[in-house]
Amino acid sequence: MKKKTLVIGASLKTDRYSNIAINRLRSYDHPVVAIGLRVGEVAGVAISVEKEDFKDIDTVTLYLNPSRQEEYYVYIISLKPKRVIFNPGTENPDFYKLLNENNIESEVACTLVLLGTNQY
Repeated sequence: MKKKTLVIGASLKTDRYSNIAINRLRSYDHPVVAIGLRVGEVAGVAISVEKEDFKDIDTVTLYLNPSRQEEYYVYIISLKPKRVIFNPGTENPDFYKLLNENNIESEVACTLVLLGTNQY
């Protein structure tokens, strides 16, 4: 099953994990949308700098450290994803609690590992 994924913290730099994740998600044919600090494109995915009203998001995968996540709390919850993946370095117990209160699963995992082990 293909899962529409929002990558938050997307980077145009090819050595960044968020960039690698976009490429890998696309290689598995998952629809991808992305938000980052700079407008651009990765693997045919436009990176927005705005919190757009994306529809039908299954998964949000975070590449932002916890101190930068707070400005996204309300936005992410408003998208009503099924889950939010906290990649290494993004762990945030305060946000887990908010997500849980809104019936959104939080998963501390690596998107790349989940994809590579067919657990995505």
